[in-house]
Amino acid sequence: MALLRTHLLSEKDYLEGELISEVKHEYLGGEVHAMAGGKIRHNKAVGNAFASLFNSLRGKGCEPFNSDTKVRIVLPTQTRFYYPDVQVVCESTGDEEMFQDQPVVVIEVLSDSTRRVDLGEKRDAYLAVPSLKVLIIVDPAQLWVQVDRRGETGGFVQEIYREMEDVIQLPEVEADLKVSDIYEGIGLE
Repeated sequence: MALLRTHLLSEKDYLEGELISEVKHEYLGGEVHAMAGGKIRHNKAVGNAFASLFNSLRGKGCEPFNSDTKVRIVLPTQTRFYYPDVQVVCESTGDEEMFQDQPVVVIEVLSDSTRRVDLGEKRDAYLAVPSLKVLIIVDPAQLWVQVDRRGETGGFVQEIYREMEDVIQLPEVEADLKVSDIYEGIGLE
């Protein structure tokens, strides 16, 4: 039985293709996967989180990016490019680049179709980024926010927020993110 060989795309070809593509793709070590659109509740949570951080970070040293900006993750065995829903960067790769290398905060909002990947391989990849201090995962269908925060020893400590009054403190970027701001205008099940 012959094995089929798949053509792996180079990083350069992937990045050039993304400039002209009408569909976003994530890149996993040469394999390219198209991204699906999200439900309105997903987009509201993303927009709310971005808007809150944008306002909080104005005039400070760090800046938020929306889901049009990729993050490059260099792992020991491969390089990946993901489109996080929101990321905060304090040391940018520059205005001419298509991606960021050093996110300090990453926010992923779950979707039915991406939940398993977001909580599994994506989470693991983000936690491997040396600059990352906080990973925030939001479930837009229920009041649930998981925060993985890098501790003093380098490992991550998990926090769960389940109340509208909760505030996610982000001293790593001199900001706070209110849970009520994330869920504003979203009808919860």
